[in-house]
Formats: sequence, structure tokens, C-alpha cells
Amino acid sequence: MNKKEINEIKKNFSEKCGFFTIGQVVQAFVDSEKNIKYKSNDLFAALPQDESELIMEILKKTLSGSFGRNLKEYAFPKDAYLEGGMQPYMYELMKSKLTDQDKVDNFLNTIVERVAYVSTYAIFSAHCTYSVLNKTKADELTDDAESEIDYNFIVTAICPVDLRFDGLIFSDEQEAIVKKTTADRIIGMPSDGFLFPIFSDRRPDINGVLVYTKNANKPNTSVVDDLLGCEFVLSYKNEKETFHAILGNVVGDELDYDLITNVNDKIAELVDKSAHETEPATIGKQELSNILWESGVSQEKLDNIPKVFESAMGDKPLTAVNLIERKTVLSAPSITVNIGKDAQDKVRCENIDGRRCLIIALDDPEVSVNGMPTNIK
Repeated sequence: MNKKEINEIKKNFSEKCGFFTIGQVVQAFVDSEKNIKYKSNDLFAALPQDESELIMEILKKTLSGSFGRNLKEYAFPKDAYLEGGMQPYMYELMKSKLTDQDKVDNFLNTIVERVAYVSTYAIFSAHCTYSVLNKTKADELTDDAESEIDYNFIVTAICPVDLRFDGLIFSDEQEAIVKKTTADRIIGMPSDGFLFPIFSDRRPDINGVLVYTKNANKPNTSVVDDLLGCEFVLSYKNEKETFHAILGNVVGDELDYDLITNVNDKIAELVDKSAHETEPATIGKQELSNILWESGVSQEKLDNIPKVFESAMGDKPLTAVNLIERKTVLSAPSITVNIGKDAQDKVRCENIDGRRCLIIALDDPEVSVNGMPTNIK
């Protein structure tokens, strides 16, 4: 799936959409000991409206966030197609439309057994149908826009459950402020989720799954590796750390303030230019070589890129949006300086009387410390 296809499903993921429907909805509550304490399987249309609206919001949340960071597509590896593999397993579950209770029970048990979760959580899973209307090359509905195919898919959300004590509350019954004696288990928005099959070229593609993670810095890798049987790719944080290592190994002693900010700016420009593209911008060996050459890195250093890059990433590129910083942060022991993008040229590092110093040019003489104006001249 690409950004355009994800947005199409997300845009039409609504009861108000005339060509989108939700059929069966499965709900379950799992305690900290991995016991399923509650489960239900109902027609979405039969649920009370206030509950169905909340469930709709939870399921739709698994399509949110940045593509390449919070949302990643995974192709099933070859062994996932073997008997007992997750690809045929998910395909049969999708075909059942969650109406086969034995399959549903097995699905819930599989999630509980394979997904690592440190506390209580809730599971929501639904069978959905999106009627794909014909469109022109200009991405507009045709005059006789009829459904060409039905895209059937399963969307699953895994949500943390927090135990909340409110302390003192106002009791309507007693008309007084009293101590709350019970605790509520509040179901939050999803921390993880997935959609199968993916929606590719406006067609269902049973060879892949779209995975959602709320925390791109610390994704729950067990959802990808253990539950879905796919090979987890680098997280947002790992990808940035890998890029830093590549850059340091290639550039070495040429790595300074100007080079780091220039590289960051050029990658940010690449991301901004591709904002409306269907696929996220990536940085491979050649793209990195071009960026470093434009930033003034010597050819001798550039010759090291293929070996260093392949050692870290193999033949896979880096996701550009995961590499950039929208602000520059200078750090030293006990000192942190945040620099806006429009002020990068006002900062330089110099050696003064044998000491490394940070020099900041002040166009505006007014300087405040802890929010208070000073008389620095």
C-alpha cells in the first residue's frame, strides 16, 4: 500500500460512506496473566450507537500516523505460505468474515499466545467491506461509477487498558464530594494494529499486511515477528541510529556542525518535495552519495559509501522521513541549545584561547534568561 491507497481507505472508513460497511465485530479483554476474561462477537449494526461510534474510532486509529513510521507494509515470507503459516491462516479468517466462532476463538488465542504485552489489554477486530468504485486516470469517479470489486479485509486493534482511581468525586446520588471506592478499567486508543489483506493498485493483495504502531520509537516487534510471521524492519529510532553510524563511518573527521545541518536540510527538502507522492522518499547508496557530494564531502570519503551502507543495510534503503530533525539541538555536558531552522547560520564552533567555544550571532540585542529580559550588550 502507498499513502494514496491508505488515505482512500481511511477517508471512507465511516458509517456515512455509502460504499463501506462493517460486518462482525469481535471484542475481547485480556488480563495481565494472559487470560481472556471476556469476549463477544456481534454484528456491528446491532451494537448500541454510542458503543459502535467508539469502536469505529478505535479501528480507524490503526490507519493513522506517518506512512513509513507508524504504518509499515510487510510482505509475507515464503515460509508463511506453508501449511499452518500465517498467510493462509489470515486468508481463511478473512473469508469467514469472522462468523466462524471456532476460527475467531483460535485467532484470539493466537494473539494472546504470541503478542508480548506487559499489562491488561483489549482486542477489537472487524470484518469490513469497501466497494471500490471505478475512477479515471485523473483520480475522479467516472460517470457510471459502479463498484468493480469489493475489497474485504480484517482490521485488528490492540489497546492498552489502564486502571484509574479518581480519588474524590462528586456523587450525584449523595449530592456531596465523596471518595470513589471502585476503580475503572479505561480502554485507550490502540498501541498496535494490523490490516489484512493490503489494498494495492485499488485491489486486495493477500501477500501483505499493513501494521500500525503508536510508538514508532519502541514498536512491539512481537506483532510483526511472532504473530504475523513477517520479518521486522528497523524502527524509526533504529533507522536514525543506523543512519548516524553510516554517516560517521563514511565522513569521519569531516563531520562538523555545518555538514550535519546541511545533510539534514537536504534530506528534509527531499521529504518535503515527495510529500504528495504515493511512496515515501528513501535514501539509498546513490542518494546519500549525492547529498554528501553536494554538502562538500571529499571524493575519497564518498568512495567508502557502498561498503559502509551495504554493511549496515544490505540492499535496503533508509526511510528519509525517519532521518530528519526539524530543529537543531547542540548538546554538551550540562548544556543543551535548541536552534530553529532559520537560525542555523547564526551558530558556529571556534577554538578561542585553546578552548572549543560555541558562538551564537545575535541579530536582536534583546536576550531573555528564564523568561526574563537581560541587559547583555
